[in-house]
Amino acid sequence: MTVSTPCIKVCRIDPESRLCTGCWRSLDEIATWGGMSEADRLAVMASLPARKARFAASSGPSIPPA
Repeated sequence: MTVSTPCIKVCRIDPESRLCTGCWRSLDEIATWGGMSEADRLAVMASLPARKARFAASSGPSIPPA
């Protein structure tokens, strides 16, 4: 069984937002990912593009594209 994941193996945690700037998940989401249902994982993944856009709009220096 394959587990859906947005991980691109570029793990950088932003200290202020506590988001990984590689996959845009929170530390809590990363920690609980394996125990989440597939529906919960897909729901988080659906929210990531908007989260990335909000972060990019609010941050000063640009983040390299993931």
